[in-house]
Amino acid sequence: MHSHAIENAKALMRLTPRQRSIIVGAILGDGHLESQDHGRTFRLKVEHSSHQRSYVDWLYDQLRPIVGTPPRERTRIYRFPNGSEKAHSCYGFSTYSLGALRFYAQQFYGGGKKKIPNMIAKLVDSTALAIWYLDDGSYKSDLHRTYIIHSHGYAKSDLERVVETVMKMGISTTLHRQNQNGKTHWRIYVRTLYAKRFQDLIAPIVNQIPEMRYKLGTQLPKK
Repeated sequence: MHSHAIENAKALMRLTPRQRSIIVGAILGDGHLESQDHGRTFRLKVEHSSHQRSYVDWLYDQLRPIVGTPPRERTRIYRFPNGSEKAHSCYGFSTYSLGALRFYAQQFYGGGKKKIPNMIAKLVDSTALAIWYLDDGSYKSDLHRTYIIHSHGYAKSDLERVVETVMKMGISTTLHRQNQNGKTHWRIYVRTLYAKRFQDLIAPIVNQIPEMRYKLGTQLPKK
């Protein structure tokens, strides 16, 4: 297709409600938005470790109408302060650059650094929460029998808005402090009594990706 025709087609693209939820969840997690035209349009970049290929492929299938190139593998080199290097295999894709994504850039990147929007309660639903969990979450253990979202990149005040949001979804959470390398981080901890409710909420998405079902855990309290 001629480049001018492609640009016209992209200008007419509209996001479905499901795509919007997936995009919100991806941005909350490991995804990020970037612009190549000074903020007029944005593209969502999705990249995970290669062992999560099935998850990336699922995300690609969900967003396929707004993605031009299928996922591909690449090697990234991480350089440490001591001068050593480590190769890491990644697998991912980027959406088209779309004006429809500008709203999310304005909400999540005000001031340049990723943040939790003030209107997060209007953006997050069960699908978005499931995607965020698949990106950054883990089952605590069969001893603790609950879930954690490792939300280290956000300020405590941002995450307090998330706590309020998921409470409206019937899930009580708390923020746990972690100190790493002299820095304080916060993670979202689902209270054990609400773990089954949380599982029921995210399971319809997680169960679509068999390789990711381990994140649902095994021994949860009954309702």
